Amino acid sequence: MLISEFFIMVNQPTLLSSQLFYENRVVEVTLNRVMLGLWKEIETRRKRSASFNCISKDVSYTERTKHHCWRCKDIIFHCLDKAQRQQWVQTINNQLSLLSIRPKRLLVYINPYSGKQRGKWIYEQRVAPLFSRASISTDVIVTESANHARDHLKTEVDLKQCDGVVCVGGDGMFSEVVHGLVSRTQSDSRVDQNQPNQDLVPCALRIGIIPAGSTDCICYSTTGTNDPVTSALHIIMGDSQPMDVCSVHHNNTFLRYSVSLLGYGFYGDVLTDSERKRWMGPSRYDFSGLKTFLTHQYYEGTVAFLPAKDNLGNPRDKIKCRTRCHICEQGANNGQLLSGDHVYKMAEENSDEETSGDGVWRVIRGKFLAINAACMSCACPRSPRGLSPYAHLADGTTDLILVRKASRLDFLRHLIRHTNKDDQFDMSFVEVHRVRRFRFAPKHSNVISEVDLSETSGKKICNQVCTAHPNNDTGHSNWNCDGEILPHADIQVSVHCQLIRLFARGVERGTTFDTYTWSVIEGSNLSWQA
Repeated sequence: MLISEFFIMVNQPTLLSSQLFYENRVVEVTLNRVMLGLWKEIETRRKRSASFNCISKDVSYTERTKHHCWRCKDIIFHCLDKAQRQQWVQTINNQLSLLSIRPKRLLVYINPYSGKQRGKWIYEQRVAPLFSRASISTDVIVTESANHARDHLKTEVDLKQCDGVVCVGGDGMFSEVVHGLVSRTQSDSRVDQNQPNQDLVPCALRIGIIPAGSTDCICYSTTGTNDPVTSALHIIMGDSQPMDVCSVHHNNTFLRYSVSLLGYGFYGDVLTDSERKRWMGPSRYDFSGLKTFLTHQYYEGTVAFLPAKDNLGNPRDKIKCRTRCHICEQGANNGQLLSGDHVYKMAEENSDEETSGDGVWRVIRGKFLAINAACMSCACPRSPRGLSPYAHLADGTTDLILVRKASRLDFLRHLIRHTNKDDQFDMSFVEVHRVRRFRFAPKHSNVISEVDLSETSGKKICNQVCTAHPNNDTGHSNWNCDGEILPHADIQVSVHCQLIRLFARGVERGTTFDTYTWSVIEGSNLSWQA
């Protein structure tokens, strides 16, 4: 909370003011449109005798705690007069009814197999009781197979009958809901998703995430924590955080949407190898990561991108995306995606720029260990700063990270910096650009049509490890799109500014007011029960 916001809250006209009993004290309690006022102690009383006929009033509220977590707390006031109690109850309920941003009906999808398979328990034991206390009705669906939620949203749901969609699970579950909701919105609006430069219609419903996965990268990057109670309280309060979405196309054919990571080379190979080892559980990612690192494969190709406007900063400016981010506001005001069908042609062999209807594209050719695009920081408990620490959630851009051919030792140093506070971009073989669109073409014109998940022979792996820089001249890597493998290496990516909204408020700034939220409660944070 900013100081200016605090004074705005304090200076609101008073709706109600009374002397109430709180912990054997008489205190003056005031209520205005946005906060429960600071309490002024009138007198300290002895313990109330049995003849003291007090009537209780229980108020529930949210409190920010450490590490961006929220908790639900209760305060009990005592009134001597039943009419006074009823007046407070009625006034508080009237104010809550005016908060139209709060959901009253939610559609909830639970993936019972995410992470440690605790999604159903997390929802029933930690989230459902909070929704019930907030008088939120829910329609709960436990998914039975992959893409169950996506297909259900695309075809069977009456979106007008709910105020939001909540997914209980990991990043994959969130991706399902995004695909279902975005595709349904475009279908209802008669928008052709197969056109790479088509402006998409923003989704009207907000999406809530109850983290129950292995990494919960998206939840961590948008709230600063992967705590399910905190996420539930963000939903109850009706918070709204806009978020960019990337569309991925191949030859004018829509492939997938991406909200966090698009990775070619290292991260694509890790995912491809891990798919063969699902029997290992979550540990397969560590094993495949080590194996891919030892293989140390690089790929040749051409990257072309349309840079973002200068006022949106750059990936190394140390401006973090936080609640009410001014960079994201500028991105929305600039209208990063231009209307119309803009023609783009890959540059000729000796050119490093190409002009199209929407600006000047830069072209880079080379040998790459990894090509990554991050629409958000991609932070998670294992990597608290993330893949691109200063990426923004809703500015209409993605941070394009190019990791060129380098020694294993240098690449290892680069990877280790994802887990500490060192600048992972401060290396001669790494460059990063803030872009609005980009395209990648592998060295050879042919592209793979299906993903080969057959196990690579031990002899081939041994030969690759023993080679200084094994090249893949006859094949390609795969794109890792939010944990799903894309069947084509040649892709075109466009960022759609603020296409979806979350029940979240971004990662909050730490302020000296956080510890006083028990007595100064923002209007958007009120969760009263009387």
